Order: sequence, then C-alpha cells, then structure tokens
Amino acid sequence: MLIAHISDPHIRPAGRLYQGVADSNRLFEDAIDHLHALDRRPDLLLLTGDLVDEGRPDEYAQARRLLAKLRMPYLVIPGNHDHRENFRAAFADHAYLPAEGALHYCVNAHPVRIVALDSCVPGRHHGDVDAQGLAWLRRTLEADRAKPTLLMLHHPPFASGIPYMDAYRYLDPAPLAAVLGAFDNIELVLCGHVHRTMLRRWAGTVVCACPSSTTEIALRLAADAAPASYMGRPGCMLHLWSEAQGMVSHVSHIGAMEGPFPFA
Repeated sequence: MLIAHISDPHIRPAGRLYQGVADSNRLFEDAIDHLHALDRRPDLLLLTGDLVDEGRPDEYAQARRLLAKLRMPYLVIPGNHDHRENFRAAFADHAYLPAEGALHYCVNAHPVRIVALDSCVPGRHHGDVDAQGLAWLRRTLEADRAKPTLLMLHHPPFASGIPYMDAYRYLDPAPLAAVLGAFDNIELVLCGHVHRTMLRRWAGTVVCACPSSTTEIALRLAADAAPASYMGRPGCMLHLWSEAQGMVSHVSHIGAMEGPFPFA
C-alpha cells in the first residue's frame, strides 16, 4: 500500500495569496498533479490539517473544488488554522467524520488502519487532546492490537527546537505517549503544523512531520529567533507499506528538476 501525505496547504479564496506572498491554491494543484504523475499512484492521501488559512466557508469551498481533481480517496483532519464546525460542514459527505465534538475517527478499510486524532483546541493555536479523546483513542487501539496502524494528527507531540513554533506546539504530550506506548502496532505518527520534515522516535514509535505544500518555516534554532518562512521547495511524504518490510517513508519534492539521468 502506498500512502501519500500532504499537510498545511493553507488554501485561500480564489485569487487570494497566502500571507500576501504564496499562491497556495496553485501550489496545492501542483501537489495533486505531482501525485498523479508518480510512477505508482498512491492508494490513499492523508491531509494532516491547516487545509485552509482562516477557516472560512469560501476557503473550504475552494478546497473542495481543488480536491475534486484527485483521482484517489483521501482522509482529512483539521489544523489550528481550520475552523472545526466549518470543516465538518465542508466535508459533511465524508461519513467517517463524527457528527459532533472533536473530529476523531478510525478507518479500517485498508491494509493499514488509519486512526485520526483531532489535536486542535478551538480558538487557540496550540495542540492538546482531552481525557475523553485519549479514552476514545485507547478503546480504538484496543479493538485490534495486531493490525499495522498509522496515527494522524496536526500538532507534532514534541518540541522542534524552533522557538516561535514551539510556543504553540502540542503542549502536554505525556498522556498521549502513555496511551500509545501500550501498543506495539503503531507504525508511524503522522503530523504537519511545522511546515518542515521532522522525525523523532517517541512513545515506542516514530513521529514523522510533513513539509508544507506552500511554504517552509525557517530553521532558526536560537532562543531569540524571529519568525520567518521561505518559498522553499514544496514537498509531500510517501509512506510505503508491505508485509515483508513494514513502513518506509520518503520525502517527495514537488516541482521540476533536472534529470532523470541514467545513473543511480
């Protein structure tokens, strides 16, 4: 099974730029075209939040227009720039999304079970999952301790070292780690939020943060670093699952490059 992973497209109303700089809508279209052009088409696309920039209904309408071009199924979770109820209304035809409350769900129709955890706190930018959500997660994972499982959420459950991002990170990941640490079939935890590729061993598994399809957060590690972003090379992730090998993850850069050349 090949699973594509896109995060933080920050889609705007038609004709509007993200932060007045980036044509996030065109860049998201480029990401979709990139997936379609791969030599093996993904079986599933996961979108880990900040689908739109301001959580507005007109932004979600634009997102649905762009997503209608996809020739593969997809699953969505919200990010801190999304609006939970507008998000729910925009994807009302996605039967896996709950009708009320946090947007936690489980999709068990693939060789890899997908468990989604809504880490957003309405009206705030940091991440958290309350006791009710963690209890739901434990019950969901208990239902099958053998099937390989991906957990998707928006906020990485660790500090990145970039101070202006860590100010609104997942603030208290220890309770989540305690739940996940009780299970040995969690292949990966997939997230976004940081607009960068990041990896960390955590809670008995591996956390993989996806780059943004729009902008790249600057890698500034000084404690007093000022926030900054670049129009860097956009990218997505590809997660390849097989019974023989488990999960192997790749960064896939979006856009033209020189080559291919006849060497490896």
